[in-house]
Amino acid sequence: MFQPSNILITGGAGFIGSNFVRHLLANDPSVRIVNLDLLTYAGSLRNLQDLPDPTRHTFVQGDIADGPLVVRLMREHDIDAVVHFAAESHVDRSISGPAAFIQTNIVGTFTLLEAARDVWQGKYDQCRFVHISTDEVYGTLGPTDPPFAETTPYAPNSPYSASKAAADHLVRAYYETYRLPAVTTNCSNNYGPYQFPEKLIPLTIINALTGKNLPVYGDGLQVRDWLYVTDHCAAILRVLRHGRLGETYNIGGLTEKPNIEIVHVICRLLDELRPTSHGKSYIGQITHVQDRPGHDRRYAIDPRKIMRELKWAPQETFESGIRHTVEWYLGKQDWVNERMGEKYMDWIAVNRA
Repeated sequence: MFQPSNILITGGAGFIGSNFVRHLLANDPSVRIVNLDLLTYAGSLRNLQDLPDPTRHTFVQGDIADGPLVVRLMREHDIDAVVHFAAESHVDRSISGPAAFIQTNIVGTFTLLEAARDVWQGKYDQCRFVHISTDEVYGTLGPTDPPFAETTPYAPNSPYSASKAAADHLVRAYYETYRLPAVTTNCSNNYGPYQFPEKLIPLTIINALTGKNLPVYGDGLQVRDWLYVTDHCAAILRVLRHGRLGETYNIGGLTEKPNIEIVHVICRLLDELRPTSHGKSYIGQITHVQDRPGHDRRYAIDPRKIMRELKWAPQETFESGIRHTVEWYLGKQDWVNERMGEKYMDWIAVNRA
């Protein structure tokens, strides 16, 4: 088992990254964390409030594409593991502005790999680089196709997924060429606390509560596999400690559902937990909008490799996870208000959400 001492977490003020910071601090009493995040629209220091044992967490605002900064942090803090979450991740944003995705997801990943190659020379056997990717690199599936496996050929269909595919290839190349001690994970759609409200689940919750339309692309029958974020964090920690170098592990929630069903489930939960003043169901706020270009029809992840090799399995059902999520947003109005800032509202107006 690999036992890290000092971990550099990139993008640790974002949704999955901040949840992983919490998970790591709570489950490893010896590890120290350096959290590097640029604090773009999707990251916030509010995501890092009330951490377990914050004395073991150091936050640095900075860019993963800043090579000298990354090298300095790795040397000063004697970093022996990198867990790389930092990414531009929203498909709609990649369609309207792909340049940021190329810079962060490709150039940023390259910069981190180069820094690790430099700092870790001569001690690769004592270090790890875990790269967090997405199922979207595999493209789309037909209704009866088997789920994506680690051997599925890449076929990205958006600037976002293409940039993540390029990053995955770089990580593989650095392992194959330089034997950099790297592992890649490809996950399905995450949901849970601290998710920025441009994504389907938090957007639906927040729009419902504020009396706005609940936008559903096209017919809403796009199918996704849904993974509760704390289950994902547990899987990443197992990959960090036990994953085989050079390997890829697909992490999925074993829960395929169409988008329209997700929206209906949220509406029914809100009808129960926060009924409308007029007594009508939130379902009446659903509105179908024009589908986005290149919208993949179905994703599904086959997680049998990580379940078999690393003895991981999701602990939350979708029913329990989505209830936890709705209850969390209902109890975090201050967080919601802070995240719904001017830049976010400008984006929503442009995208008719």
